[in-house]
Amino acid sequence: MNMKLGKYYLDKKFLVIIIGIVLLNFQFGLDIRFTIINILWILISIKKNMNILILCTGNSCRSQMAHGILQSLNIALNVHSAGTHPADNVNPNAIKVLAELGLDISHHKPMLVETYLDKSWDFVITVCGGAHESCPSFLGQVKNRIHIGFEDPADAIGTPEEILDEFRTIRNQILIAFFSFYHHRLKK
Repeated sequence: MNMKLGKYYLDKKFLVIIIGIVLLNFQFGLDIRFTIINILWILISIKKNMNILILCTGNSCRSQMAHGILQSLNIALNVHSAGTHPADNVNPNAIKVLAELGLDISHHKPMLVETYLDKSWDFVITVCGGAHESCPSFLGQVKNRIHIGFEDPADAIGTPEEILDEFRTIRNQILIAFFSFYHHRLKK
């Protein structure tokens, strides 16, 4: 359930938080002005619907994990991912390691970057060297270009468990980097 309030989007979590603040403030007999200030602070901290494109070469591992993680931080963000040479499917290990965090990207499909050239983007973020090298040729309207590089877990060799551990390592790096990006660049 999403509700649009002007340029802001409220999902169910935010509505529950607002109702909780109202109930707690009244339970403790706090002034209505304090309640209103708390609710306004929450509304101000919610970013408008921003367009963010995450680029990689194959759009099957890193960019898909970053897409799922960033989208989970704020449902109001319009997050997409694409590749310069997209694979046929999202890597099953990427799906598996995000599922360990409760994030479902099984419905994601690798997309060709050209699909998004006609859109305007607040951020285009490259997550691998190959896409970073070709990012300047991205012809769409872009306000901010950022590179946050990660090794490709699809290149890992070893036993199935060792390969899955490499996916977890890269997932954790992406989680930390995109959590930081969200809080430092988007949630201002």
